[in-house]
Amino acid sequence: METKVLFGGLGGSLPVENVQALASNNLKNIPSRYIRPEAEFGAVSVDESLQIPVIDMSKLDHDDELEKLHLACRDWGFFQLINHGVPAEVVEKMKIDTQEFFNLPLEEKMVCAQLPNHIEGYGQVAVVSQDQKLDWGDMLFLLPLPAVPSRNMRFWPTNPPSFRETVDNYSMELHKTMIHLMKLIAKNLGTDPGMLSSLFEDGTQGIKLNYYPPCAEASKVYGIAPHSDSTGLTLLLQLNEVEGLQVKRNEKWVPVKPIPGALIINVGDMIEILSNGEYKSIEHRAVVDPEKARLSIAALHYPIRGTPIGPLSDLVKANKAMYKTIPPEEFLRLKLSSKLDGKRVLDQIKL
Repeated sequence: METKVLFGGLGGSLPVENVQALASNNLKNIPSRYIRPEAEFGAVSVDESLQIPVIDMSKLDHDDELEKLHLACRDWGFFQLINHGVPAEVVEKMKIDTQEFFNLPLEEKMVCAQLPNHIEGYGQVAVVSQDQKLDWGDMLFLLPLPAVPSRNMRFWPTNPPSFRETVDNYSMELHKTMIHLMKLIAKNLGTDPGMLSSLFEDGTQGIKLNYYPPCAEASKVYGIAPHSDSTGLTLLLQLNEVEGLQVKRNEKWVPVKPIPGALIINVGDMIEILSNGEYKSIEHRAVVDPEKARLSIAALHYPIRGTPIGPLSDLVKANKAMYKTIPPEEFLRLKLSSKLDGKRVLDQIKL
């Protein structure tokens, strides 16, 4: 079967100033395009005992841990995955090479710059107009899978020299973990594990390296604005000790305290659609630190291009379908043509 590139021609971001370079100027007054109205930020939870669930992958052959996974997907849409089986040396090398890439001079990083109407490359995400507010962060977005024909090596750094091999190793390990989770999610939903996982087995994987520089007016900017992910599943790795991820729960923002060595997993819009709303993608955002940079890597997993995405047939027998069935590229086109704005795009395909 021919594999097609999911993101081809679906849109990209307008070019804007590099935030890392902007931050290096030790600005005291941040440009107004980054400053958000105070009312936009909402209340942050101060209950330190309130944390996203922790799931032990090595125990998921037991019913009680499987039930914990079900409740995490249903009630939170987020969880931290420990004992995930991704080799520690693969994770550590990915961290090192990511840090080294962002430490390069701007002109070296710009060799991998985004092109018009492309999401891949070095730049920003979801900049769709000249007057929208901007996020305080830069990113490098690559499409490692399927290796043919997705990989456009024009966007893959050659410095550090090990970068391409490192991303390849990391990409394959994260894909295996995602497929294993998909099968368990299908089991919890009461649908065929092989059928659900097959949608993603040869699907598209994006690797998004995020760099959020320190900001003198950190309380007035976003690292990334509130949104839900368009994915099936997202697997996030925190690179350093600087926290920033916040998850929306009961109209408050819950700061996530990453467990060293864990992956942070979240349900994406496409699993919400496929599960007919049993599992929900959750709004989340990134805030920035006034003194330290924060780095993270998101592995984004999408189905095969051209496969219609809608509520699974065996999940709508007892209940009516809650979402339209549409090709994944149509949904991504809607996402990529919009600024980040909560779950507004997903709401458009609800029935």
